[in-house]
Amino acid sequence: MPGFELFGDLERKEVNDVLDNGVLMRYGFDAMRKGHWKAKELEAELCKTFTTDYVQLVSSGTSAVSVALASAGIGAGDEVIMPTFTFVASFEAIMMLGAIPVLVDIDDTLTLDPKAVEEAITPKTKALMVVQMCGSMGHMDALRAICIKHNLIFVEDACQAIGGSYKGKPLGSIADVGCFSFDFVKTITCGEGGAVVTNNKNYYNNADHYSDHGHDHVGNDRGAESHPFLGYNFRISELNAAVGLAQVRRLPEFIKIQKRNYSIIREALSKIPEVTFRTVPEGGEESYAFLNFFLPDLEFARKVSQSLKDNGIDACFHYYDNNWHYIRKWDHLKDLKSLYPISNDVKEGLQYLKAKTFKQSDTYIARNISALIKLSWTEEEVYARAQKMAEIIQSI
Repeated sequence: MPGFELFGDLERKEVNDVLDNGVLMRYGFDAMRKGHWKAKELEAELCKTFTTDYVQLVSSGTSAVSVALASAGIGAGDEVIMPTFTFVASFEAIMMLGAIPVLVDIDDTLTLDPKAVEEAITPKTKALMVVQMCGSMGHMDALRAICIKHNLIFVEDACQAIGGSYKGKPLGSIADVGCFSFDFVKTITCGEGGAVVTNNKNYYNNADHYSDHGHDHVGNDRGAESHPFLGYNFRISELNAAVGLAQVRRLPEFIKIQKRNYSIIREALSKIPEVTFRTVPEGGEESYAFLNFFLPDLEFARKVSQSLKDNGIDACFHYYDNNWHYIRKWDHLKDLKSLYPISNDVKEGLQYLKAKTFKQSDTYIARNISALIKLSWTEEEVYARAQKMAEIIQSI
């Protein structure tokens, strides 16, 4: 991760097809296209990749979450359970719909703790969103059972986990509706882009219409299309889709490289008594986008994090002190700092953040280092990196 490290002739060929016909928009202009429909082709490829019935491309992973939730009927005043460890886009996408993000503790999978989820459910809870952070999954069977028991929509944010699987099913395709990001730093990239994945035809139709101003896409005359309901513009461009089309065809190549690099580093660190690893539920296989490991305590982890940086080992993230990915530094959410008016329902729904602590999450994030696995490293570079990381940790 990320796919931009290996841009090449395949990506250039697909982009040049779009530049040659001059149609950058995914809808309309049929006569000019010379048979090229990159977004439609990418959606078809993603259906095969995720072994799912329907895929709707959108403009980003953030928009994928909003479109997925809206398509499943989530809106004003509804509560959506999500983990404390994710990207800020998770709560932004929920709040954009007027819904309320309900943050709960993670466990040693680094995503939702099923027990914490159960304790957070109220009559207003409408959806549970598991976020497959850093390439791996939560306790999917337990989380699905909770959704069935409480009649909740099960949403899977697999924006960082393309290529991973659980019991033979691709991550992102397991829940009622899944979300992906193809931004510049994901395992496959469109530059900017995302996707909503589902086997539910109604959710798909809603996503198809909602992401394009409510257009129903019936017939070939875009001007004559009707609008069954209100929507917004979350369209992807043909240029972005063209890059993604080349990249998704290379996904097996990318995952193979990630797994090799991940395995080399993990083998080196596994010999260190102070190092333990993130729990991957039985039947799960990571995407190998990150190697996540735990150290004995916060002080030790901070020293290791700083020493890795000082010694030129980049892209090793200690998220406890990171303001993008963990609840501790999300003051703009806790204090409701917003350019637009926030509804009273959302204000009241988020009051819990003023006093709530997440001690269990702290115990995991404080001790965790997430080491990004790059595609561009040679095997020799990976072995040297692994040895250096092990030496740094053992020197603390």
